[in-house]
Order: sequence, then structure tokens, then C-alpha cells
Amino acid sequence: MYQYYCFNQIAAVGLSRFNDQYVQTEETSEADAILVRSAKLHGMEFSDKLLAIGRAGAGVNNIPLDDCAKQGIVVFNTPGANANGVKELVIAGLLMAARDIVGGIEWVKSEIGDPEVGKLAEKEKKNFAGTEIAGKKLGIIGLGAIGQLVANAATHLGMDVYGYDPFISVDAAWNLSRTVHHINDVNEIYRKCDYITIHVPATDSTKGMISREAIDMMKDGVVLLNYARDILVDEEAVVEALKSGKVHRYMTDFANPTVNGAEGVVITPHLGASTKEAEDNCAVMAVKELRDFLENGNIRNSVNYPNIDMGVCTTASRITICHKNVPDMIRQFTRVISDAELNIANMSNKSRGNYAYTMIDLENEVSAQVMTRIASIDGVLRTRIVK
Repeated sequence: MYQYYCFNQIAAVGLSRFNDQYVQTEETSEADAILVRSAKLHGMEFSDKLLAIGRAGAGVNNIPLDDCAKQGIVVFNTPGANANGVKELVIAGLLMAARDIVGGIEWVKSEIGDPEVGKLAEKEKKNFAGTEIAGKKLGIIGLGAIGQLVANAATHLGMDVYGYDPFISVDAAWNLSRTVHHINDVNEIYRKCDYITIHVPATDSTKGMISREAIDMMKDGVVLLNYARDILVDEEAVVEALKSGKVHRYMTDFANPTVNGAEGVVITPHLGASTKEAEDNCAVMAVKELRDFLENGNIRNSVNYPNIDMGVCTTASRITICHKNVPDMIRQFTRVISDAELNIANMSNKSRGNYAYTMIDLENEVSAQVMTRIASIDGVLRTRIVK
């Protein structure tokens, strides 16, 4: 029997994917797995029982990834599950930037009670005139789950789309419209495009990548869209560029004091994944990932351990080992198994940065003594018998 704990409200359609071998607990200390959306887990003490955390969403800056890895706690996210919801908001952002829709709506509100508002509107509408996006150049930085959907949608709206992603996956490349220009130098997007939208994860290497220097390369009157993470953009530089006219609009999903109230900024309150469909998709995907890990030991879409999949165990037993990514670990594992006269039917080892994960299927039942010996090896963080 496995126990899980939910931070935040997790969509019922996802929780329904747990079978009768799972029960929800009200105590985090009793949980084998945690499901979370936006709750901040930094500073939280995790019990030795906790095996995994499933983030029903893509961003994981609310979870202490390295602390979890050190305890052998595998953290999952759900990339792509909310991609369509974010894509649709980006398209709305493109349209709101091209046409002063927000300004026009606010003006109409300001005339509440005026019986002549219809006539006034015909005179005032010129103040909210804009441009069409068809024929304009759109630069997309990051062609992952969201970026590729934005690219394809924009081509159908008649935009000339340029995409930059040095790490584009084979699947993403196949899914892209053939009309998308795949650019190898991001500076070409800065120089050429009328609209630029960013869709990369927040990492040390991407923080502030839309910098003052990048903005200086851009066309006068460029529109910047940021529905990924606010730290990807030097927003102080953007506000200055808005004042000078270098940037025409900054569309963002992240409210903060730097941009809130600045002229030319349109902010939505982190609505990208705030759709019923996205929340359902994320919950379903997170539960599937947790179940596969707890029941089979497989890892898919982890953000602190490597992905690894050996399917369902068909032998007598399967053991999993979270350990540091250092030399000589496999030899030590197999030595313990050999000393116990156990036979290995299948084995897989993967690493990710400082951490690694090993799965071993055995043709014999494994004893507690063997697991104790493996756990005592220097560098081993957690061991588990899956079957």
C-alpha cells in the first residue's frame, strides 16, 4: 500500500488514476509520494519514507531539487501537459500587442453612463488602431513542447516564423511546420524579427538571456513576449527600452514591481497553464509518472535524476539504487550480488550531473542483508526493492 500527500488542489481526474493500492494521507511524514503545483517546498524537511515528488506542471523552482537528490527523492514534472494552454495565451498576447485591445476596452469602461458612447467610440477608435500580425516576422527562442505549438499556430496566422533551439529534439523537429525557418544563431532573431517570444527553461545559462545587449540588436519597435519565466529577461533594460521606443510592447505573464504599471507593458497574472484542460492533463501525467516509479522503478520526466525505463519486472526481483555519479559504483553493486550468489537478468545505469540511478533485475529473491550491504556502499543515497 502506498500513501500520497497533495499540496494544493490536484485535479480529481488525475487522482482517480490511483488504484486501490494507494491511499491519500493528511500527514507529509507518512507519504511515499507528494503531488504539488505551486506550493513552495524550500526549507521543508522530508521524511525518510518519501520516495518521489510529482510536480503537476513544468516549472520546478518551488522544489529544492538538489536537496531532494541528496536524499534519493526523485522529482518529476509534466512537460508538455500544459503546452496548449500556454500556446493559446501567447497567441492572445501577439494579438493584444498588435492591436491596442486592452486600451480600447479600458476606454469604453471609462465612458460608462455616457449615452453618446457609441458616437464617441467612432471618434476615439483611431487612438487604439494597430497593425495586423500576418506577414510579420516572429522569432521563437526555444522549440520545445510550447515553442513548437506557437510556431505552427503562428504560421497558420500568416506570420513568417523563425525558430532557434540548439537542443531541439527529433520529435519537436518532426512536428514543426516546414515553413518555419530553423535559425542556428539567436542573434539573427534579435536582428530580423518584429515579435520575439521566449520558451526556454529557467537555468543558470538562460537567466537574463534577453539582455540589454540583446535588446540593442533588435529592430526599433520590437514586441517582446515572455510567457516562460520573468528571470529570463532583464526587465529593467526592457522598461528603459519601452521609454525610448526601442521596444513597443512587453507582454508578460509575470507580475512584479519592476514592470507593473510601466508604460507599454501588458501583464497577465500567470494564466499560462490556468485552464481546466491543462490542470487535468498535468494531474493525469504526474500520477502516471509516480505510479510507474513506485510500482516499477522507472523514471520518466525527472528533473533531478536520469530518465530510465526497464518496463515491468518479469523476474523474481528488481532493485533500484539512487547514488552519486562517481566511478566504480557498478562494480561494487555487482560484487555484492555475486557474493550472495544471485544472478543478474537485466541491468541499466544512467547518470545526470552529480547523480545516477541503477536498476537491476535478479533471477532470485533478494534478501534484506544484500540490500543492507548495497546501502552501506559509499555514495549510495537510497536503495529499494520494487518486486
